[in-house]
Amino acid sequence: MRPGWALPLLAVVTLAACETAPKSVPKVVAAPPSTKAEVWQGFANPADLARIQRVATGWSSGLAEARAGGFRDAIRGEGRLLNPDAALPRPAPTPGSYSCRMVKLGKEGGKGPAFQKFKPFFCYVQVEGELFTIVKQTGSQRPAGRLWEDDFPNRMIFLGSLALGNEDEARAYGDDPKRDMAGVFERIAPFVWRLVIPYPQDGSRLQVFELTPVAEQPKG
Repeated sequence: MRPGWALPLLAVVTLAACETAPKSVPKVVAAPPSTKAEVWQGFANPADLARIQRVATGWSSGLAEARAGGFRDAIRGEGRLLNPDAALPRPAPTPGSYSCRMVKLGKEGGKGPAFQKFKPFFCYVQVEGELFTIVKQTGSQRPAGRLWEDDFPNRMIFLGSLALGNEDEARAYGDDPKRDMAGVFERIAPFVWRLVIPYPQDGSRLQVFELTPVAEQPKG
């Protein structure tokens, strides 16, 4: 080989090596899995999302109104049901029939008593796929909805709607915003749960439902 050919030949070999080397493939970065809260937040409408975010304010304002209205003894008589910090781990309910009752805190539209107790009724918890559903079985106003897991381990999120009168079932959540309901579901004692609806559309501060299992589903 002539000395003058060394550099041109080296350049040709280097260029060929560059052309035959595989091109780098960009790495595919998988998106992180959605959090539990992001799942239910994808279904909740903005108004209900805001209500759930204000549940602590609903507790404080509702209890303050009730106490100012002379209902301190009534609040104490409800024990853990009206204790905002009563939530316990493992909030998922047991499927079956429940005896349920409701307490309202705060005045409706600024009028009426700031504490109201209502007669017990029956509701039912069942499993649909991976979700729990709650249905009120009796009464002229019957909430029904699904429970979603949340990032806070001591609570689940309720998104539902309201059946009225002789309607066979409640409308699907989101079909009628005026009937939509959203709240927080918690276990507060062995075999006792509560569903807290902050700033419901009736104008009160909180609706608090207590749920305790019954041995048999009511007939009729």
